[in-house]
Amino acid sequence: MIRVILPPHLRTLARTGKEVELDLDPDAPVTPSAVLDVLEGMYPTLRGTIRDHQTKQRRPMVRFFACERDISHDSPDTPLPDVIASGREPFWILGAISGG
Repeated sequence: MIRVILPPHLRTLARTGKEVELDLDPDAPVTPSAVLDVLEGMYPTLRGTIRDHQTKQRRPMVRFFACERDISHDSPDTPLPDVIASGREPFWILGAISGG
C-alpha cells in the first residue's frame, strides 16, 4: 500500500480526502510513474492534471516529494525509497508556486 498526499485542488477534482491509499503490483518496482498510473486509474478526473496525457511528463507547476526531498526532476522510473514503498511515509504531490 502506498500513501499519497494530494494538494487541495486535486482533492476537489478527485472528490477525495487529503491522503489516498493505493495498491500497486507487488512484483513491480514502486516508482513515481507506477504510483501515478494507479492514481489516475482510481481517479480518472486527475488524468492530464498531474502529467501530460500523451507524453506522461510532469506538468510544470506540479512537484513530487519523497522523504522531504523534491524528486520532481528525477526520472519517473527511479524506484522510490523503501519507506514510501512500504507506506510508512507518504508520497507528496504539490502544486508549485511561482511569482515574485
